[in-house]
Amino acid sequence: MEGVTAVPSPRSEPAGPSRTGRTSLAAALLSGALGAAVALLATRQEWSEGTATVAGGAFPLTAKGSDVTGVPAALAVVGLAALVAVFAVRRAGRLAVSAVLALSGAGTVAAALLGASDSTALDEKAAQASGDASATVGALSHTAWPYVAAVGGLLLLVAGLLALRYGRLWPAMSGRYERGGAPRPRRTAAPADPDRPEELWKALDRGEDPTGA
Repeated sequence: MEGVTAVPSPRSEPAGPSRTGRTSLAAALLSGALGAAVALLATRQEWSEGTATVAGGAFPLTAKGSDVTGVPAALAVVGLAALVAVFAVRRAGRLAVSAVLALSGAGTVAAALLGASDSTALDEKAAQASGDASATVGALSHTAWPYVAAVGGLLLLVAGLLALRYGRLWPAMSGRYERGGAPRPRRTAAPADPDRPEELWKALDRGEDPTGA
């Protein structure tokens, strides 16, 4: 009678979650880093332009994103920090940081879209240029950069949602940087040399049997 082996065939179930974790991790890192970079870059560009009426005629005015609102840039930095912090925490802490990442993205989108039609920054510049506190900007127009900042915020939001959904599958910071509760292995001293009395006394002080029995 032929023998029947009882060795089970290898199971491949863990490959699915592992592959999903790696894919979602790569997507979140790319989306978050790119989103923060895009949002920060967009806030340094010209968002709006117009003219102010002065004695010599029309005076051209421009406003950068940072002049209009500082919220997108600030939230982009917060989102980037949260993206890095995701790997330093676990369980509930990871969920909290992932939520901060997602909210940073949503806030960046909202602030950028609100700034796309804002004229406050140019009105203030018009008042300064004309010397009239009630002066407002004329021929107001906006560029596409506020919407680029909103796209950056959307990418941050996607990274946050990926972290909320798949963050439990992602690796955490290496345990060698953490203080574990297990005691460190004790070094074993070399056997005492019978020909050297000082080593015999040291072995006795350590509570060891110098005879090696």
